[in-house]
Amino acid sequence: MSTSDATVSKGHTQIGDDDVSSEQISPLLSRVPFRRTTLFQILVVGICAFCAPGIWSAMNGLGVGGSQSPDLVNAANALLYAFMTVTCFLGPWLTNVIGFKYTLAVGSLGYPLYAAGLYVNNRFGDTWFVYFGAVACGITAGFFWSVEGAIATGYPESNKRGRYIATWFTFRNFGNIIGGAISLGLNHKVNHKGKVGYQTYWAFIAIQCLGFFFGLLLLNPDKVVRDDGTRIQAPRDIHWRTEGKQMWKLLRSKPILLLSPLFWYFGWIQAYPGTYLATYFTVRSRALGSFMSAVVGTLATWLGGSLVDIKWHESRQFRAVATFALIAACNSATWIWAVYMQNEYRHTHPVLDWGDQKNFGRGFGVYMFERLSLGMVENYIYWCIGNLSDSPGDQIRYSSLLRGIETAGVAVGFGVQAVPTVLIATASINCGMWFFALPFSYYATRQVVDKFNKLDAEKKQQVPDVHTD
Repeated sequence: MSTSDATVSKGHTQIGDDDVSSEQISPLLSRVPFRRTTLFQILVVGICAFCAPGIWSAMNGLGVGGSQSPDLVNAANALLYAFMTVTCFLGPWLTNVIGFKYTLAVGSLGYPLYAAGLYVNNRFGDTWFVYFGAVACGITAGFFWSVEGAIATGYPESNKRGRYIATWFTFRNFGNIIGGAISLGLNHKVNHKGKVGYQTYWAFIAIQCLGFFFGLLLLNPDKVVRDDGTRIQAPRDIHWRTEGKQMWKLLRSKPILLLSPLFWYFGWIQAYPGTYLATYFTVRSRALGSFMSAVVGTLATWLGGSLVDIKWHESRQFRAVATFALIAACNSATWIWAVYMQNEYRHTHPVLDWGDQKNFGRGFGVYMFERLSLGMVENYIYWCIGNLSDSPGDQIRYSSLLRGIETAGVAVGFGVQAVPTVLIATASINCGMWFFALPFSYYATRQVVDKFNKLDAEKKQQVPDVHTD
């Protein structure tokens, strides 16, 4: 008899050939190997996120990949995200063919090529490898992004999604923390503008190469057992036409339509903070920004995840709306402040270094609040889509659609910034997009709340079986 064959139905669990009551589930589940639990899967996807996109974010947290030329890296990133947009939408098809595990592993292969391109450009001045690495990373990273989101939202139990999503993002941000610490240690004496030392990329490339091997530790959904003994439903071998119809149906669904402006906003604005950092800050200040943005982002994602999960208020509906209100207030204040500061900087053109605390603190503060706000937004988006379905099969579609929309926004954002575009215009557009997405985001929150209300109503209608002699 194997506990890994557990399924639950109406108060009883079928384990192998034995019928077991619900009260007996907990002792049996204690025998489930840790490798088959949802927590282990979240740790695997988190470690992969640390090695691949986490280190990638660390490089871009330096300000356009640590390069001296914002235009080159912004153009390469626009190309990268253009390819990612396509492969994000293709994620469900690849997952159907090779499974979640191999999609995650294959998706990490392009990241070290991107870092190698930045290294070659930094040391030898060649640009072709930057574009080659960007294309390779864009092709594979689209698959990675679609499947990691599906794992983080579709595998966990519903009452743990906020915290497990926060765990996933913590690992990704930890890549930024480690990368930022490495860069800060190597560049802490460089108190002028320019590019970071080429030695910075050695550690980045080495770490990113590990992502493929960690991805192979993941289990496909049918091998995972949740805390209540249920198995995860994620059917494979779906015909491509059927998959296409399912994707089209979801694309037209109300939750996707309501969340799309927020995802586009989240993608579009990602070109701005790195360009802002590279334009006004010294090398060592950019390294500090890379490090601190990860710390702040980690705190932000745990704040968002904890507010919706922990029972500080009995009503899940109240917790969802209150968390959204906090995110809305924080984002609104941040972008108004950013536009104000950017309007000042277009006249003064400062060079900001931590040695000049008076001017540095104001400029660095707005950058930190941007990262705080974005961390909370990202966690909340995935918490929303994670509560639309319990199936990783559906989640891979939700994740692929919304990440495809996000990457399209990132591609356009980096493309516009590569022109280049004056930063006061970019900051103003960012602010406008946020306020455009705000009402749609509120109604998306209402969709999740309505689902909670429906589930609560169904529980109240359930009458326990009572047998009398």
